[in-house]
Amino acid sequence: MLDTRARLLLRALVERYIADGQPVGSRTLSKAAGLDLSPATIRNVMSDLEELGLIASPHTSAGRVPTPKGYRLFVDTMLTVKRDSLGASPEMPDPVLAADQPQKVIANAAQLLSSLSHFVGVVMAPKRTSVFRHIEFLGLSEHRVLVIIVAPDGDVQNRVVHTPTAYTQSQLIEAANYLNAHYAGLALDVVSQRLRTEVDNLRSEISELMQSAVDAGVQAIESQDEVVISGERNLLSVSDFSNDLGNLRKMFDLFEQKAQLMRLLEGSSEAQGIRIYIGGEGQVVPYHDLSIVSAPYEVDGAVVGTLGVIGPQRMPYEKMIRIVDITSKLVSNALSQGK
Repeated sequence: MLDTRARLLLRALVERYIADGQPVGSRTLSKAAGLDLSPATIRNVMSDLEELGLIASPHTSAGRVPTPKGYRLFVDTMLTVKRDSLGASPEMPDPVLAADQPQKVIANAAQLLSSLSHFVGVVMAPKRTSVFRHIEFLGLSEHRVLVIIVAPDGDVQNRVVHTPTAYTQSQLIEAANYLNAHYAGLALDVVSQRLRTEVDNLRSEISELMQSAVDAGVQAIESQDEVVISGERNLLSVSDFSNDLGNLRKMFDLFEQKAQLMRLLEGSSEAQGIRIYIGGEGQVVPYHDLSIVSAPYEVDGAVVGTLGVIGPQRMPYEKMIRIVDITSKLVSNALSQGK
């Protein structure tokens, strides 16, 4: 437990370090905190904070910087965030996210997070349903057929199927009509299983086409990116990262593999409201200089995914919380309206 004076000095130190990125000395801290304390008193408090593991002294400076533990105490107990609109300004205009196809909303949300934060925007897409509302076939050439699958929410998936048989347009229409009449509203993997036993009354070439098309639709849904990332190049201009190419390479590996991001964001979707992950805290965010601000988003009141901002530990947390908070609301509204 910290007394009021220590809390004020820690808060001032973290805010000053976030603002300019330089280790904070006792003289600077005295001015930033607005406390009438002697330099000796401030040095004593800083020494206590350092013993508690909340701040550290870089080898090259007499000043102090926050540790992950210090950042955690700051974001958990010292932040006061105004949960209103981001507000229009030259730096941060009122964001807009129009209702559209779900994958477009997700892509636009990742770009919005990145452009507003100047860091990396990441969105875990909703779990894809393989239920189809309508299916169409379009012949591209003798042995290539475009499969168009429309989901109940209006999402459209396209897949090209290579067929051993050359189909006429009437055969393509017959196959599509059969699927729409008998299987619309079912999951594609269920349709795939049922086609193997229920189409004996159809000509073999038509059943082969339907089976290939449905299997391709299942593969299309399973192969879609579950995590959409935007703005990775923004990290190249962040001094905290650009000075350490090894650390930067690890972070780009994280974006490339996505599995660890998936685990992290799936954990966020189980929580209510904003969550903040500080780098170096156990195995959650293994990269010391990295922090993530995330929040779940909903469709019709049910949580379906998570989004967030990835940036340096030395990020303006209050601003990032507001960006993530409003973007989660925009995505929730756009996906709910687009149904």
